[in-house]
Amino acid sequence: MKKDRVMKRLIPQYGDAMLQSRGDAFGTLARSIVGQQISVKAAQTVWDRFAALPPAMTPQAVLKLKIDDMRAAGLSARKVEYLVDLALHFDAGKLHVEGWHGMDDEAIIGELVAIRGIGRWTAEMFLIFHLLRPNVLPLDDVGLINGISHNYFSGDPVSRSDAREVAQAWQPWCSVATWYIWRSLDPLPVTY
Repeated sequence: MKKDRVMKRLIPQYGDAMLQSRGDAFGTLARSIVGQQISVKAAQTVWDRFAALPPAMTPQAVLKLKIDDMRAAGLSARKVEYLVDLALHFDAGKLHVEGWHGMDDEAIIGELVAIRGIGRWTAEMFLIFHLLRPNVLPLDDVGLINGISHNYFSGDPVSRSDAREVAQAWQPWCSVATWYIWRSLDPLPVTY
């Protein structure tokens, strides 16, 4: 708030609200895959149907699901493939889940993007919402770019370079500032 006039205005508007982790790496990534390229409301509907299929949202339980049941829950064939690949990576121990807290952001992103259906944006959302990393700047996020445009440039188009320049004042709390920018566009907090 001391370094940025917009944050000085935004942060007090949302009281004691804060980023919170669901505490489940597999579930967080599965939820992210389900929600890709669809509205928040549609994503929640599909997630609710999908999450009702296994007895627990674990990699092993997902691997036992029938593809037809997953498709009937509203998942595309591609998202079914992605969820199975995610479950396989967890089940086979290909990810350093226990070591993530000691790894830097780029190393974790590198591990995650090796999973089909997980790109840099999804990995950055995971860093923000699951690992609660404080200094992630997701420049591929449309909401962040739109929020910077709205709050800093009176709605004028914003480049990634413009966004990066604005975010210099947010260091080392880019994740937190991003969350407040998202809240300025939609007061309901997003969780993954």
